[in-house]
Amino acid sequence: MISKVKNAMSSLVGGIIPHGHHHHHQQQNGGTDGLPPRFPYSRPEFLDLTPELLQYSTEHASRPVITLKRDSRLPWRTGYAEVINAGKSMLNEDQASCELLFVRKMSSKQQRCSMLLEDSGDPTGIPMHFWGAFDGHAGSGAALMASKLLHRIIRDRLCDVAHLLENQNSPPPICLAKNGSPFQAEAKKGACLDGEDQDGLPDEPRFHMEKDISVESLVMGLIETAFKQMDDLIEKEKESYSISGGCCALIAIHLLGKLYVANAGDSRAIIVRNNEAIPMSSEFTPESERQRLQYLGFLKPELLGNEFTHIEFPRRIQHKELGKKMLFRDHTMTGWAYKTIVEDDLKFPLIYGEGKKARVMATIGVTRGLGDHDLKVYNSNIHIKPFLSCCPEVKVYNISEHKHGSDDVLIMGSDGLWDVTTDRDVAEAVSTFLSGREPNDPLRYTLAAQDLLMRSRGVLKERGWRLPNERLGSGDDITVFVIPLAGAELET
Repeated sequence: MISKVKNAMSSLVGGIIPHGHHHHHQQQNGGTDGLPPRFPYSRPEFLDLTPELLQYSTEHASRPVITLKRDSRLPWRTGYAEVINAGKSMLNEDQASCELLFVRKMSSKQQRCSMLLEDSGDPTGIPMHFWGAFDGHAGSGAALMASKLLHRIIRDRLCDVAHLLENQNSPPPICLAKNGSPFQAEAKKGACLDGEDQDGLPDEPRFHMEKDISVESLVMGLIETAFKQMDDLIEKEKESYSISGGCCALIAIHLLGKLYVANAGDSRAIIVRNNEAIPMSSEFTPESERQRLQYLGFLKPELLGNEFTHIEFPRRIQHKELGKKMLFRDHTMTGWAYKTIVEDDLKFPLIYGEGKKARVMATIGVTRGLGDHDLKVYNSNIHIKPFLSCCPEVKVYNISEHKHGSDDVLIMGSDGLWDVTTDRDVAEAVSTFLSGREPNDPLRYTLAAQDLLMRSRGVLKERGWRLPNERLGSGDDITVFVIPLAGAELET
């Protein structure tokens, strides 16, 4: 097992075991299993790249920055920029989407077929703005599929409760009838909690304790279940299509004056308001989710394949240390204590490495996302998917409660952006850049996205891509959205 892990660790690039350029090349016309791709490789539709520009975007040597065309417009004057990696995979495995959809009550026929259909263009209903950044790994198949379908799945789930969204001050009913209308449980006339009849008393409700659920919580739950539905759909469609790899998923939705930011993975979103950075996501890595992963390994040791231990030690244990005491921690601990080393402790740790080098089962560096249903430990039959969660963390920002200027923005980026910079640095950079541009400049947010991207990519020198301080620049795919929080006002 140790030799397997050594081979896996030496092969790791960017968080997962790569399958080589040949594997990625096959995705365009069919997978290695002979199945057609669910969606052929492309860049985001809103970029409207010609075949020549699509080919140009894959140049690893020059890593050209791809942005919106001058005459292109995204909702809210959103800015966007992307760049391919420095050679870790043949194609750019990041994907993105930016959509304006409308939430309205659908007929039963529409409900059955709407998910695979694009928006009809009917501008009636509640507007829903959607932005998504999908950071793929081990191929672009899962990221492509999520970028094409996740916003439609969320829209359809919201359409199911469209009549409940219109009045945000009224809590949603606890129970719905089959037709979607509120269902009230009837209490027997005169029934009391102690079961005795009291003639002459008015009807009393059967349930005296009900939780108050807000419309905001309902929207959050629908987004969470939509991620699960997207993950299930990827698994189901893998029976008929080649859908390679997995992806981190970071999305933002504007609905009824509120911004819902959902993240599953290690991409990141921040709000920059009055030059201050407000975090809108958490990163889910082997280190940040150590206790959840260890607890699962403790509850279901069969998932560890008799090759791994859920217990963490400060370093690998040597056989000669059996019987000695060593520092350890398990799923119940945040600190460290000593334990006597036994034979089982010689197994490879479930979580190994620190920081960006931490891996689950020596294989993957993120613990939440979509896809990865076939991912196994290198040269073994141990599946890693049971340890990965598709459930996002959802944070809410009430746009309507604040007055926003033209320099207040939401920044969404794949980890390629954040690997070499901080929230504070990004906030200062974007604030400085935007303050030097005219507020009415139609390209100001795309140019801001380009500026942020180039700061993380760096400049090509003899020793690779370098930042101004000569540190290594980001060699990963980089995707950046810069979304003005006053976007709705800017459009009008």
